[in-house]
Amino acid sequence: MMVFALQPTAQAAPASVRYMQGAFHGFLELYSEDGSVVASGDSTQIVHGDRVTSRTLFRFKDGSVDEEITVFSQHRTFQLITYHHIQKGPFFPHPMEMTIDVHSGQVTVLTTGKDGKEDVDTEHMNLPLDLANGMVPLVIGNMRPEFPGTTASMVVATPKPRLVKLDISPAGEENTFVAGSSQKAMHYEIKIELGGVAGVVAPLIGRAPPNIQVWVIRGEAPTFAKEHGPLYAEGPMMTIQLASPVWSGSPKSGY
Repeated sequence: MMVFALQPTAQAAPASVRYMQGAFHGFLELYSEDGSVVASGDSTQIVHGDRVTSRTLFRFKDGSVDEEITVFSQHRTFQLITYHHIQKGPFFPHPMEMTIDVHSGQVTVLTTGKDGKEDVDTEHMNLPLDLANGMVPLVIGNMRPEFPGTTASMVVATPKPRLVKLDISPAGEENTFVAGSSQKAMHYEIKIELGGVAGVVAPLIGRAPPNIQVWVIRGEAPTFAKEHGPLYAEGPMMTIQLASPVWSGSPKSGY
């Protein structure tokens, strides 16, 4: 999803598997701050044994693309295996491609400058067990409701790969409606703490990133409902929400 930077206050363990992940295909919409739909999205997940491959793809009206492919295992805890994130097109002032291989610890970031020149930076990093690139909604969905919060690690491109952390805490229940039926959604806030790398990261991103907001409808099977935050450092605030198919003859989507 859109979370691009994060940090915990203490050493965090990987998220425990409370809800096994299965195969699905869902649809998403990306809204700008004025309520316009700027991109349509697909979210798919396939499972082979205890290995899960998740893919989220947004296609923008201007031809831009934001794609995340996350491979993780779910044996007692969720463990990231590989991660691949691409942002390209006019919507992104700094197109980039990042790959993470947790086993080898290799992280590669490819960025494209305004002059069209590509720069590749490869780092070998000591990646923690709670690395959550591409898995933040999953981590939140598996949190115990009675817990005050949790923490996770994340690699971000600044444009060099940097390991930062996030602090995830519940912000209370809110009412929402699904096809006219009232539902309770738990609101979570992700606080970005630059920690010991603040002196390095802050000048690169220009300012401290805003907090990210995520809503999950809980129950027997928690469901991601909405996320609000920027897609990239210093980017505009955007909202991701679930979308439903529109049949011929029905009111059309804003996309």
